[in-house]
Amino acid sequence: MSAAPTVPTARRLRTDVTLAYGFGSVAYGVKDAGFGTFLLIYYNQVVGVNPGTVGLVIMAALVLDAFVDPAVGLLSDRTRSKWGRRHPWMYASALPIAIGWLLLWNPPASLTEPMKLVWLFVTAVVVRSAVSAYEVPSQALTPELTQDYDERTRITAYRYLFGWAGGLSILLLAYRVFLVPSENYPNGLLNADGYHHLAFASAGLMIVAILVSALGTHREIGRLPRVEIAAQTFGENIRDLWETVHNRGFVILMLAGVCAYTNQGIGYALSTYFYNYVWQFAPWTLGLLPFALFVGAGAAFVIAPRVGRRTSKPQAACAFIIGAVIFQTGPFLLRFAGLLPTQGSATLIAVLFAFFAMSTALTVCSFILGASLMADVVEESQSRTGRRNEGVFFAGSFFVQKCTSGIGIFAAGIILTIAQFPKNALAGTVAVGTLDRLTGIYVVIYTCLALSAAILFAKFPFGRSEHEERLVRLAEAAVMDKGPIKP
Repeated sequence: MSAAPTVPTARRLRTDVTLAYGFGSVAYGVKDAGFGTFLLIYYNQVVGVNPGTVGLVIMAALVLDAFVDPAVGLLSDRTRSKWGRRHPWMYASALPIAIGWLLLWNPPASLTEPMKLVWLFVTAVVVRSAVSAYEVPSQALTPELTQDYDERTRITAYRYLFGWAGGLSILLLAYRVFLVPSENYPNGLLNADGYHHLAFASAGLMIVAILVSALGTHREIGRLPRVEIAAQTFGENIRDLWETVHNRGFVILMLAGVCAYTNQGIGYALSTYFYNYVWQFAPWTLGLLPFALFVGAGAAFVIAPRVGRRTSKPQAACAFIIGAVIFQTGPFLLRFAGLLPTQGSATLIAVLFAFFAMSTALTVCSFILGASLMADVVEESQSRTGRRNEGVFFAGSFFVQKCTSGIGIFAAGIILTIAQFPKNALAGTVAVGTLDRLTGIYVVIYTCLALSAAILFAKFPFGRSEHEERLVRLAEAAVMDKGPIKP
């Protein structure tokens, strides 16, 4: 077999390829916003299921995810096709994601409550598994497209920018089109038909994003690393999988991600409760909210790659998380202290939007740098094992991200239960004591998880110099230029 590079060169991707690759994350952003922001309130306030039970059902789906995600990663690493290892999975996932998504938001009205929970569990598993079949191979392309330390941060920033754009487009459609107040539904968030229409719009957007990304990066297949895929027994696959994930950098990123993404999941699930019951946002305010959040995501798109070029990624991620704690919990602490402007005033809206934008910017910066570090772990693992297992590593990363809608929704449901939050509540009618319990518990949990993530990032074992030295050693050992290597 002729010689071929085992990793791509340190190159800057063409703009059209970068945009196509980034645009694919719109699908995950749409799924994340719908799953994380609206699923709990839909099944609780509209379908009528206890919030703690909803969270428990979503949490139960994580048990299957623990097997599905690494299986997809391993199978993707070992896929043989003329379209390479990743693209067959990307193309094949589009339709199952859309079908599962539509079923998730359309439970038959005739179902009993136990059967509604079964429906929720089954459709959630279908959606999450189908999303894994796309997102794991798609994310695994990051270290394959380039080995450059800073270029990986740049293309990761595009993925997060488009992911947030996709998620915020769903918020915009929800608050400005499908879930707006009406004569029949003074609280638009209780409109079942609105959720059904939103599901159709979301499914269409996800299909478009996936196909655009797959087609836009298709021409890169010939430049991706070539690997020799040898037949192995099940036991050998498990042994290689264990050897691969037994990696200090990977374990640290996984643990930090569990903390950070669980925080995001709790925040997503409770955000509609905060907006409607704590801050009592008017419909026009909710319509402007996605723009404020996108300002934060856009700022992260600019800031994270620049900071990553000038300093250590792990230390920068640690600092960003600590900053996010201040801006995420600040509004609630000021509310407890009685220092916020009058409820419903334009000044209060401006202050809250500024806090939201800053918190989003700092949080997304930490996520971008964390994902870029995961790409760097690939070569660290290759130097020890002689294998490139991008799919396995990003399967682990993606499993952690899905804790957003698993552990996060479960924890949010428990918080609502402890706070004794009422069903079918209208803004302005929830007791102040209930709101204080809700926000107080959230502040404590968010702070503890965020600081844990910051400490873990600070312990990440290598940075730029170690990464570049490793690439030199791999080249000298002829691992990078003597033809295909094992996946």
